[in-house]
Amino acid sequence: MSKIRIAICDDYEAAALADADWSAVRERAEVVVFEKPFASLDAAAQRLRDFDAICLMRERQACPAALLERLPRLRFIVFTGQRNAAVDHVAAGRQGVVVSNTPGGPVKACTAEQTWALILAGAKRLAAADAGVRAGHWRGDAQGARYPLPFCLEGARLGVIGLGAIGERVARIGQAFGMEVLAWSSNLSDERAAEVGVRRVSREELFATCRVVTLHLVLSQRTRGIVSAADLALMSPDSLLVNTSRAGLIEDGALVAALQSARPGHGALDVFATEPLPADDPLLALPNVTLSPHLGYATEPVFRAHHGGMVEALAAWLAGAPIRVVNGDDLAGQR
Repeated sequence: MSKIRIAICDDYEAAALADADWSAVRERAEVVVFEKPFASLDAAAQRLRDFDAICLMRERQACPAALLERLPRLRFIVFTGQRNAAVDHVAAGRQGVVVSNTPGGPVKACTAEQTWALILAGAKRLAAADAGVRAGHWRGDAQGARYPLPFCLEGARLGVIGLGAIGERVARIGQAFGMEVLAWSSNLSDERAAEVGVRRVSREELFATCRVVTLHLVLSQRTRGIVSAADLALMSPDSLLVNTSRAGLIEDGALVAALQSARPGHGALDVFATEPLPADDPLLALPNVTLSPHLGYATEPVFRAHHGGMVEALAAWLAGAPIRVVNGDDLAGQR
């Protein structure tokens, strides 16, 4: 029997092997790291077809049925974090592939912190200011064009779309800054809003009246494209839209067009439809955006939890007793 082979996909931080002790796994299996993303589904199928297990960094590598059915040796998938909408759990179960997850670590706290880093960077124009100072321009650029003045958060309205664990953290920090916090989601109740000390409003009021709007919904079939072009058009030219959740929450194509028309006036983004962001992405040509490379969860304690949990899950699977199985019902249906 050939040696068990394990692939680690999309480890472009080169962090997986450094954050955990893989010695026990490597005694029983060959571990291969792919730091760069695969160019296509066909490329992924070609590179992964001889592996028995694959390790996924969050949702970077999609695993639809069309890919899984082309991986004849695959028997185990482990992804970092506690949910992954990019893996077809049903198709995996149909093929007898066990899917497992890892502990999340302090990912909610870290994402809330990244949200506020982006809010402050956008409100205080830090990216433009930093670039200008480094280029020798105290205020503006080589052509004398000045970026908009920073604005003060105290007294401004903060709109939180989704008042779950992360949204609540973001809301409470906004209150500490002296902001009036409004919230909306399709299932938000007045009682839940009152628990956090915020006011539930209609989505129209939130987009039309908030200086800062930040998104904190889980991406699903119900929430995909939930922020429409019409919603963005309600935002004022001096407003700021922040997204540290998922790019798919915004209607396809709507964000670039909205930023081009300065409604909202500025975008601060940590998540993108394609990651890493392609060199020809139109967002890169816009002067009114602040961008970060999906850093919301990419912190030392979260990575330690993710990669340590990945090793733990692989060791358990190799021992014949997989843990944290997320597609147990789908596997049971094939028995």
